[in-house]
Amino acid sequence: MSVKRVVITGIGAVTPIGNDIDAFWNGLLEGRNGAKTITKFDPSELPTQFACEVKDFDVEKYMDRKAARRMDLFTQYAMAASTQAVDDSGLDLDNEDLERIGVIYGSGIGGMETFVTQLNAFQNGGARRVSPFFVPMLITDISAGHISIKYGFKGPNYATVSACATSSHALADAFFMIQRGSADVIVTGGSEATIIPMSIAGFNAARAISTWNDKPEKASRPFDKERNGFVMGEGAGTLILEEYEHAKARGAKIYAEVIGAGLTADAYHVTAPAPEGEGAFRSMREALRDGGINPEDVDYINAHGTSTPLNDLNETKAIKKLFGEHAYKLSVSSTKSMTGHLLGAAGAIEAIATTLAIQNNIVPPTINLDDPDPECDLDYTPHKPKEREITYAISNTFGFGGHNASILLKKIHE
Repeated sequence: MSVKRVVITGIGAVTPIGNDIDAFWNGLLEGRNGAKTITKFDPSELPTQFACEVKDFDVEKYMDRKAARRMDLFTQYAMAASTQAVDDSGLDLDNEDLERIGVIYGSGIGGMETFVTQLNAFQNGGARRVSPFFVPMLITDISAGHISIKYGFKGPNYATVSACATSSHALADAFFMIQRGSADVIVTGGSEATIIPMSIAGFNAARAISTWNDKPEKASRPFDKERNGFVMGEGAGTLILEEYEHAKARGAKIYAEVIGAGLTADAYHVTAPAPEGEGAFRSMREALRDGGINPEDVDYINAHGTSTPLNDLNETKAIKKLFGEHAYKLSVSSTKSMTGHLLGAAGAIEAIATTLAIQNNIVPPTINLDDPDPECDLDYTPHKPKEREITYAISNTFGFGGHNASILLKKIHE
């Protein structure tokens, strides 16, 4: 069986720094900071009172109000990003075989806001107060279902769930499926909307998120000596993956080529990364092996870069172990310094950032890197974007449970 080439032909995004691709990319280049005091609810009783919220999101640009009321916010974000991406792809759906177009779309947590709202309704009013849409709004796979229903896509359709690695796993699955010929096009990505009191309290209890309430704009600071936890984000990212010959035949715009994916497990701890970044090292190594390139070919790594002490240090060690002296010639950055951590949507959003970096030959910055950790001594592109030729780039995402995913992208050479 011949292995087919896979390219990216459409992208869409809803993020804390912009609700479409142009706004998102410009936000990255400007070093826009999405962290502010929470406005969705009164956070004053919580240890952490800030997050990277999506602002000025108009769901009625993408669906009517009645349909929106039957969707959790994570699905609304998914539908918005996916509508953008499908439109961007230029697919003529009247002339496509819809049985050859699939949807693989994940969420790390799913409809948590719906669960809390409906639990309160049940506790206060009994079973009769529970909405008939409770389960369809809650379940993590429902974004994939709604995307397929909107467009009539009848190919492979399911969700991935692997904490912060969720949407990178969705992207990897879509890549593998098109490679083997099971689909021509797959809509893939991830969405998350968990800025609610319960989830903030949970991450506070786990001591995972920053508590810098007096300076939220400085809290997401990957690789900095003063980092003390990640900043919660929300939003969605969607990519259209397409078989190369199919894209070429219809004259599609091509952003970049997906050439490898590395998927590994730490098999170590429910939240902490494996010592020395052992799992991250192997996921990047496997992505390079899958893509058939050498470490010294890589120009840029969009790091997982969560702003937690253990992650940033261990990811740095993994990069050094794999790339050796070339590690110091790489450009590395963490766009989480601007968007916060979008949990299950992080991989998709960061794959889009990596794709745009390749297309534009610009490395997005790591903001707030004021006092680098001496043990984190690579070129993390502090404060300002950097122009450089980018032919090969890796997007890293690692999740609670020890899930690691590295996606290898390449500048398209037709």
